[in-house]
Amino acid sequence: MKKLLSLTVVMFLLGTINALAQEKKYSVYAIGFYNLENLFDTLHDEGHNDYEYLPDGRNKWTGMKYRNKLKNMARVLAEMGTDELPTIGCAAIGVSEVENDGCLADLCEQEPLKKRNFQHLLIEGPDHRGVDCGLLYNPALFSVRNVKLVPYVYDKPEDARRATRGFFVVSGTLADEHVTIIVNHLPSRGATSYYRELGGKQIRVVKDSLLKDDPNVKLFIMGDMNDDPADPSMSKALGAQREINDVKPGGLYNPFWNIHASGTGTLMYDGKWNLFDQIILSHSLLNQKGKKDFSTLKLWKAQIFRRNYLFQQEGRYKGYTLRGYSDHLPTLVYLVKEQK
Repeated sequence: MKKLLSLTVVMFLLGTINALAQEKKYSVYAIGFYNLENLFDTLHDEGHNDYEYLPDGRNKWTGMKYRNKLKNMARVLAEMGTDELPTIGCAAIGVSEVENDGCLADLCEQEPLKKRNFQHLLIEGPDHRGVDCGLLYNPALFSVRNVKLVPYVYDKPEDARRATRGFFVVSGTLADEHVTIIVNHLPSRGATSYYRELGGKQIRVVKDSLLKDDPNVKLFIMGDMNDDPADPSMSKALGAQREINDVKPGGLYNPFWNIHASGTGTLMYDGKWNLFDQIILSHSLLNQKGKKDFSTLKLWKAQIFRRNYLFQQEGRYKGYTLRGYSDHLPTLVYLVKEQK
């Protein structure tokens, strides 16, 4: 691990950290999220409505289609983070819309991920379609402490039969610091905002519980929120702030709010960009009011991952995401820590 971590950056971090004006050594890390859009195998999982992703189902989901999907997803996942870390990529990547643990195992066997020894975590939940959230990680950079699935709880008895994804919580160590990642996939837009706001409130409870256990934990709340950063589920129910200097201790910052306000996003609908795929950070990861303290892990910048091969290049849907990959674009954040 120390050997890999020594592959660090000696830099001024132009534009962001050049105020340091000294030649110091910094380690840079990337954490990402990607909605894999229906990563199903070709077998039926008892009790789940996965019939459209069977060889004789509506999508004629054959072994060849599954293998092609794995290849495409692995390419994207391996390239995430390489804009700044070309030989390392991401330390950890949250994923959603995965049918089961076996799909992630198959994914990690793809050559781009296998050569970095990527590992996977997933706890199967009660979602009626059988799609879950999981985590991929590079064990040379991120070590796992604890894993749990916190259920999404409906507050109306008549809704309880519509089981949905829970909140996948992974505690671990990154850069010798306690880090916890909460991977989410909130109810779809087929449901009203109320149910995503309920999810935002429940994530907030999980967040508060984690901070109570360790006020210094570095928290990453990520996922397909099925809402934009300014929507009530994120801005009010979860309480993620738009501006970094507005975040109070115990609070949260959403670096993708201003990115979406600039006119871009992670999925396009009716010719307009939404930004459902967010990574939200705890106060402990922030430098505020111009401070440049990187003695512990701090946010450097956030990014939507884009490559030309992820987009339709012609026709009616030119500029939309290319089917065969995902209807969502990945997101990531870069973190910096000064070497001692």
